Amino acid sequence: MIRKLFRSARPDNLLKARLGVDSLERREMPSSLMAAPIGSTAVKGSTSTNVAGNAHFKRQPTFVDNGLTLTASGSLAGLGNLDVTITMTVRGSATTFCTNPGGNVSPGQNKVPIELSVSQVIKASEIKNGTASFSLTSPVPATPTPKEAGCPNNNWSVTLDDVQFSSATITVVQGGQTVISKTFSF
Repeated sequence: MIRKLFRSARPDNLLKARLGVDSLERREMPSSLMAAPIGSTAVKGSTSTNVAGNAHFKRQPTFVDNGLTLTASGSLAGLGNLDVTITMTVRGSATTFCTNPGGNVSPGQNKVPIELSVSQVIKASEIKNGTASFSLTSPVPATPTPKEAGCPNNNWSVTLDDVQFSSATITVVQGGQTVISKTFSF
């Protein structure tokens, strides 16, 4: 009795029950088909890259408004073993002051749109267990022309006052592939 129960639990019997058939027929696989999967496995194994499989931010990056620049800091995880390039592109509008030839200062009339980028390369040797930290600070925007700032004429000089940042896009590239691209709005 015990032998009969044990025999009915054999994998073949379970498969027959699951498929709803009385018998299973075994066939020999042609040798050409058996070689194909082995060959493709070998090819896949030899062409594998060390690009990130599941790159992500460990936590949302922190952003600090420094007035004319924006600093983003954070940590990445799930990186492969290749160099990583992190680029931050910031967008916003700059406010200005206009100074006339007599030295009198007045606010510029136009908000000047800005778009600035900065990049950081993290070498593969600096990536530890698939993680790396970054810190990027955008460059100071170029001073706009008196016309762009809304000064009365080109005899006035322009001074940047502040940048109101509206967004920052962080893009992470590893092995020539974009593995993260995320926009943060402020």
